[in-house]
Amino acid sequence: MSNTSQVFQELFAGVMGMADWTVWVMLAIGVLLIWLGVRKGYEPVLLFPMGVGCILANIPGHFAVMPTGGGEPGFLTVLYNLGIANELFPVLIFIGIGAMCDFTPLLRAPYMMLFAAAAHLGIFAATLCAALVGFPFNEAASIGIIGAADGPTTIFVAQKFATELLAPLTVTAFCYMSLVPIIQPPVVKLLTTKEERRIRMPYEEEKPVSQTALFLFPLMVTLIAGIIAPISVPLIGALMFGNLLKVSGCCDSLSNCAQNELTNLVTLLLGITVGATMTAENILTVQVLKILALGAVAFIFDTVGGLLFAKLANLFLKKKINPMIGACGISAFPISGRVIAKMALKEDPTNFIIQQAIGVNVAGQVASVVAGGLAMALIPVLM
Repeated sequence: MSNTSQVFQELFAGVMGMADWTVWVMLAIGVLLIWLGVRKGYEPVLLFPMGVGCILANIPGHFAVMPTGGGEPGFLTVLYNLGIANELFPVLIFIGIGAMCDFTPLLRAPYMMLFAAAAHLGIFAATLCAALVGFPFNEAASIGIIGAADGPTTIFVAQKFATELLAPLTVTAFCYMSLVPIIQPPVVKLLTTKEERRIRMPYEEEKPVSQTALFLFPLMVTLIAGIIAPISVPLIGALMFGNLLKVSGCCDSLSNCAQNELTNLVTLLLGITVGATMTAENILTVQVLKILALGAVAFIFDTVGGLLFAKLANLFLKKKINPMIGACGISAFPISGRVIAKMALKEDPTNFIIQQAIGVNVAGQVASVVAGGLAMALIPVLM
């Protein structure tokens, strides 16, 4: 009789598991992520795989993560151990991002790094708020890194200093990266006037940056960042290695592979694996709600910091800049640059600021890695 009962439970584990209300909540979250990606177009390359992973991980009695009765881990657990628990996916993603980055606008206008630095105010704001609500310093700092607006950096830092929060931190970082089109526009409109949003920054044909400068820049950034914060070398090294493939002029096939096949494959695997961590025990907790709120604080203060710095700069500049480009200093590349450029076009269909917006956004990519490296170097000292 007992064997019959056990067989019955195994056969109908999925049906019986649907009686748990948390299962329905998590399945609804997965569907919502897919809807936001497919119907709303909010970075579908991230939200769509995350939504699918969330649904797979929350089907009762499934074998995608870990069989209920023990045994070999499911494929999503294998991917998690292979790519997130050991930092492989973040490093590979950074190689692809580096190959896509064009540092020419940054080298022509190095002042863009100032906007990028100001747009990481959210790191400090979120860290302070996390400490105030009771998180220990290592966890508070790891939560603050969400303000780098960079999912791979968040994974890298959390894996070293807050492993127990790795799942919710990763989910929060990637979700907010995808939701930049929702988060940034209201903040930008609140802090700027219509006249400021319509300031023109016309495209200017400038002298080309030398190939030598383009090649030496990633090498110098790697050396300087590595010397200041050696623990950041895997991330900054991967980012700049990808860029070196692009600017070397002799590795076009590798550069194209990093930009396309490698980035697409790792993004696919990373998205579905991150989604698979979205189980009820990982997500439906008070602690995770706090992290979600603190992540919103980080992104809002990032946007505020970049905008206010740009507005401050306009007080001293004869040739005014569109303060919206300050919001592009976060590392959500190229999401933020596109969002701000579209906002400018909405205000004035003839105002094209994509060149400046993407330039600041690229600077933000570098700043996020440096910020993450400094945080990793400081956490052990301050703990």
